Amino acid sequence: MTREMQDPITGLRAVSDVRADAAVGAGAQDWQDQSEVFNGTAVTGLRDARSSDGNDTRQIPAFVFGEELADLAEGDPRVVVLTADLGRASRANDFRDRHPERFFNAGIAEKNMITMAAGMASTGCVPFASTFASFAALLGAEQIRTNCAYPKMPVRVVGHHSGISLGFYGTSHHSLEDLGIMRTIADLTVVAATDANHLRSVLRASLDHPGAMYIRLGRGRDPQVYDAPPQVEFGRALTLREGGDLTLIAVGSTVHPALEAAERLGRHGVGVRVLDMFSVSPLDRAAIERAARETGRILVVEEANLTNGLGTAVGEVLLELGIQGVRFRKHGVPDEHVPVGPPAALYAHYRLDAAGIETIAKELL
Repeated sequence: MTREMQDPITGLRAVSDVRADAAVGAGAQDWQDQSEVFNGTAVTGLRDARSSDGNDTRQIPAFVFGEELADLAEGDPRVVVLTADLGRASRANDFRDRHPERFFNAGIAEKNMITMAAGMASTGCVPFASTFASFAALLGAEQIRTNCAYPKMPVRVVGHHSGISLGFYGTSHHSLEDLGIMRTIADLTVVAATDANHLRSVLRASLDHPGAMYIRLGRGRDPQVYDAPPQVEFGRALTLREGGDLTLIAVGSTVHPALEAAERLGRHGVGVRVLDMFSVSPLDRAAIERAARETGRILVVEEANLTNGLGTAVGEVLLELGIQGVRFRKHGVPDEHVPVGPPAALYAHYRLDAAGIETIAKELL
């Protein structure tokens, strides 16, 4: 069955298949769904049962965001949530379903959304403005700096699906520069959630934290690191494992593989300390100094561009401390545009999985 349509501007006529148009329309509605192909879990040899089908989807950072904020909003009338037409991808819709009068969809207008959030914050609200990390940090950098951080507005810009977690969507959707950009903005707290329980703690702690924040979320397939929401303090790292031979400083999606790499090295008698440096700004300088003095070797692992990221921040601290004999290396994505592909393949390619981190650690040792 076909239909004839006329372009209102050019006047040209075209014939289309109605059934095909309907199929495309249905696909457009479902594009935000996290399919196995786009997550890379359907690729033979790259499937990790602990972080795909076997994982409770409610224990995934992107999937507890709306639920946790909806719970917090029950007792805090200041909480409002905004999205740039990605309510399904972030599960901000879970908040909308329970508090529709405090949910705002700005459409595909990320800069406007952040400015709206700043205006709401000026009236006493605590807004959580969410979209893909690539859009939040790159498109919204000026609004985050000028409208949120500079006037110290309590806006929480939430960048979900960060790093290379949207592998097949390509460079426009990869977010490797956000940590480097955000940490250079004065009066902006920059944190990265490790898993669902950690995200709950970050959101709770953010409610009364002064000034603006950038909260980085992972790929939506992150395996569990914390059995329960940990106590968090912005500016203080969480020590997950003790060791005296090497310190692995990880953030966000790299924490779990860093722990696994530490376990592997431990079987060979190597004592590896693992720090979850979830607070990128402010940075836990004391934890870095202890690691340098007590282990003598530091490897920073991040799903981000190595230029000006967490590794650079740690290196700056080490340089300022001037501790002699410390061996230091930063490991992440080199200064290049990432190929298009499933995330699991990209993590393996850039040695951001446990095996890759173990290899880099051995080189440093």
